[in-house]
Amino acid sequence: MTISNPILDTRIRTMLADAYVSQQVLPQCSEIKLWLVEPETMRRHFSQDEIRNIQEYPAYWAFCWASGQVLAREILANPSWVKGKKVMDFGAGSGVVAVAAVMAGAAEVIACDIDPDALLSCQHNAELNGTQFRLHHDLFEFDEPLDLLIAADVLYDRANLPLLEIFRQKAQEVLVADSRVKDFDFPPYQAIGRHESFTVPDLDELDEFRWVNLYHCK
Repeated sequence: MTISNPILDTRIRTMLADAYVSQQVLPQCSEIKLWLVEPETMRRHFSQDEIRNIQEYPAYWAFCWASGQVLAREILANPSWVKGKKVMDFGAGSGVVAVAAVMAGAAEVIACDIDPDALLSCQHNAELNGTQFRLHHDLFEFDEPLDLLIAADVLYDRANLPLLEIFRQKAQEVLVADSRVKDFDFPPYQAIGRHESFTVPDLDELDEFRWVNLYHCK
């Protein structure tokens, strides 16, 4: 069994010089394992230069965020959401939702992320779980019909809220998981669930960010 990943190690050291990735099973979705930043490398005091570097290159793809963990678990528990459908995981990051969609029987899955390192992470995590899916770098350049677009934790900046309308234009159905937007009121999106979760590795975030809300639009 492969226990190290030199390619992803090289990329995560853009964020932190002594960081590396390790295989980690998701606590709330044990069917899936991912290459994620080794927790011990994040549990120390950082210098001002290191903090600045982390802020400039936060390597989102090296964490499984709470919304991604919830969506992966819910898709595996409710395969009818994706079964037989052409699905895009937008803002894929680690690719956890794309992996879950393949496992749940989606006809075709596309992991979309603007960060080339995230797409590299998606590729390696697909292989780690014995799955396959396509990679794409830009939603706005994607012009194929989609049955379902899934987006987890991409609304962290209110400037991203217009994406909700873009999603509707790109797919017949949209599933959004979010732990950041308060007072989510964007018809015709409807709330369909609320779940407690956490980032892996756990960043000990504020309690308010440990609750993931699911919204559906069709």
